[in-house]
Amino acid sequence: MATADSYDVIVIGGGPAGENAADYATRDSDRTAVIVEHQLVGGECSYWACMPSKALLRPVHLHASARAMPGVNEKMAAGGLNVEAVLARRNSFTHNRDDSSQVQWANGAGIDVARGTGRLIGERTVQVDGDTPRTLTARHAVVLATGTLANVPDVPGLRAALPWTSRDATNLVEVPNRVIVVGGGVVACEAATWLRAFGAEVTLVNRGSSLLARNEPFAGERVADAMRGRDIRIIFDAQLTNVDRPDVKNTGIGRIHGGPVTATVGGETIEADEILVAAGRGPAADVGLDSIGLEPGYVEVDDHLTATGVPGGWLYAVGDINGRIALTHMGKYQARVCGDVIAARAANRPLDGPRYRASADHGQVPQVVFTSPEIAAVGRTEAEANKDGFDVRTVELDIAVAGSSLAQDDYSGRAKLVIDRAKDTLLGATFVGPDVGELIHAATVAVVGAVPLETLWHAIPAYPTVSEVWLRLLEQLRTSE
Repeated sequence: MATADSYDVIVIGGGPAGENAADYATRDSDRTAVIVEHQLVGGECSYWACMPSKALLRPVHLHASARAMPGVNEKMAAGGLNVEAVLARRNSFTHNRDDSSQVQWANGAGIDVARGTGRLIGERTVQVDGDTPRTLTARHAVVLATGTLANVPDVPGLRAALPWTSRDATNLVEVPNRVIVVGGGVVACEAATWLRAFGAEVTLVNRGSSLLARNEPFAGERVADAMRGRDIRIIFDAQLTNVDRPDVKNTGIGRIHGGPVTATVGGETIEADEILVAAGRGPAADVGLDSIGLEPGYVEVDDHLTATGVPGGWLYAVGDINGRIALTHMGKYQARVCGDVIAARAANRPLDGPRYRASADHGQVPQVVFTSPEIAAVGRTEAEANKDGFDVRTVELDIAVAGSSLAQDDYSGRAKLVIDRAKDTLLGATFVGPDVGELIHAATVAVVGAVPLETLWHAIPAYPTVSEVWLRLLEQLRTSE
């Protein structure tokens, strides 16, 4: 029998964004919240994306660094990585897809968890279909945090072949001998990196002319060169036109889904043991938007994360579902803003101050791509800055400082800054090289804080660290004045 319950806040989707929204909306108050989740509390990031993928990639990076370090390389065992041990460590981070600790956290924070699929059926009303059907009503807010799902293009034979998606790749149980990776973005490039390191023969098929095209051009070029150096075949400007897999089997996530796959790419026939599709993502579920007069799909929001076109300001959307930027840390950021907004409105407080607006979504987004080499970037690329109407100047150079030479004998990296000429502040920064992800937060602070370059002269990088590249970049800018 269905039950009816009322909460101050209902969150549909129990990933990191949903968890943060519920927490911030109710923290240090008597407000109540429930998270509706039909799979695992903790969401895509915890079990299928960020955590398992980085657990797979870190050993790859450490192995490469050790191989490049005299005095260490000689003591390393032959044969590469211990894949079984790497997968076991990955499983420890995903808790073998057991979300009990996440549920315990939610309950400890005073947040209920409702198991089932949540769907809007009217204003502030959510129907939960599960073992115990429920109808929930919200006194203050409903937050959509349902994320996205991997797209599988409508290529003849592709869906019937049961290709791997990102979930299979991050939760792989067995390593295919030959893999076709379809795509040229972050998921494709990161997965190709660890699959090759685990011994697979990798062919990457990309319909575009470059990898990681949203970054500065040199970033994708360096990743492509490094992939070729590890015998990853890249086919650019190519379309997958047909897939055939006569012996297909639904063997489970991360297992090879049957017999060999034959793929037709630009007239060429390629055979592999598995095909991984990393061709973008789309909204995860029908959440009942039609019941409140909205079109299905992404939910447009303002900077308070309030859904536009919904009277009363009760509906919010955070994370991938609002279509702003599909990054876990940005979804969590939006959720913190959203939670603060809900709390302020519930207490009849004004929404004054920057904490109530998601300003970083606009040209201040940081991201790290954990390929070999890594890419770390924040803000606008040169092309984006020009498109947005800024008068820019740039500086670009190789990372060659004392810290980088000490870090690795064959260290190879490059850095670029994009500067607003009128204000003499940083609009964007890109670093490519080993472990450059640890450089990006300094650039993020400079971009978000609009720190003048003259002030950055007094932010002294410690010696000898890779961060000394900041000094070299500023010196080159001064020389060019």
